[in-house]
Amino acid sequence: MSANADTGSVAEVRPGAAQAGPAAGPQKDTQKDTQKGTRKDTRKDTRRDSFGARLRRDWPLLVMAMPMLVLVTAFWWVPALGNVIAFQDYNPFSGGILGSPIIGFTNFAQLFGDPQFIRAIVNTLGITAFQLVFYFPVPIALALLLNSVVSGRLRAFIQGVVYLPHFFSWVLVVAIFQQMFGGAGLLAQILRDHGHSGIDWMTNSDTFILLVTAETVWKDAGWGAIVFLAALSTIDQNLYEAAAVDGARRWRRMWHITLPGLRPVIVLLLILRLGDALNVGFEQFMLQRGAVGSKVSEVFDTFVYWSGLRTGDFGYGAAAGLFKGLVGLVLILVANRVAHALGERGVYSRS
Repeated sequence: MSANADTGSVAEVRPGAAQAGPAAGPQKDTQKDTQKGTRKDTRKDTRRDSFGARLRRDWPLLVMAMPMLVLVTAFWWVPALGNVIAFQDYNPFSGGILGSPIIGFTNFAQLFGDPQFIRAIVNTLGITAFQLVFYFPVPIALALLLNSVVSGRLRAFIQGVVYLPHFFSWVLVVAIFQQMFGGAGLLAQILRDHGHSGIDWMTNSDTFILLVTAETVWKDAGWGAIVFLAALSTIDQNLYEAAAVDGARRWRRMWHITLPGLRPVIVLLLILRLGDALNVGFEQFMLQRGAVGSKVSEVFDTFVYWSGLRTGDFGYGAAAGLFKGLVGLVLILVANRVAHALGERGVYSRS
């Protein structure tokens, strides 16, 4: 009896198993149909719309961008065509761009053999490297300090004070520093009143790099902190609360939450600054050239002015300007590639 019971139970199980087979078939077919439908939808999503469809969809954005496109085209791209004079013996009074003879890379050969050009490059890169170390972190630190101020009114007042120098011209900034640190300035007068000899930092070529960096910090550090303050406002405050509950002090919260939140912005601005390495300013150095001499104050822009514009050798100056643009482009591409290797987005990223 037990054997028959076992056989019967087995027989009962087998029909169930046989019935399960046909049921699995429709499920597989349903899964295949679902996968096919998903693939079709994915193809539809990835398929690019036609130009007319995108134009009908995005025309409001194009209208909004039109004034800027006209401005950039008129004052950037069209004048950029004038770089052809870097390869010409250009004379604006006889022939112009169309009639001046082509001389190839003669202007560039003269440029690289000019000792004043080499001096301007060395001074410019030295000032850029110095300011990357002693100026670039200042807006970050200032933004962190302003973000820690609890009182809204006090924060707004401090922001107004530190933003204001950005709107001063370099003539006014140099004049203020002259009144403070010049030979007849406030600091020299205080030292003389206490029996010491006065100090004239405005004419000291040995401390010129410190002087221009201090002027740049005083003028632009507050304005540069705006970007970092905006980045700080995007950090989730719940992270700080959770870290405080876990016992993290302010330094730990800044190191593990604030600075990682600022890292993408820091990398982006650092890349842009490296691309602008040969551009440290013109007015600031032009105004102080007579006081400290051209040996330490000659930078790339002042070299272009004195060697190209003042002498009327516009092709030579255009060659220097074109070299500056190419170097900046290469630096941005290299820095952006390094940022991608470190896991950051950089200025742009491939889609």
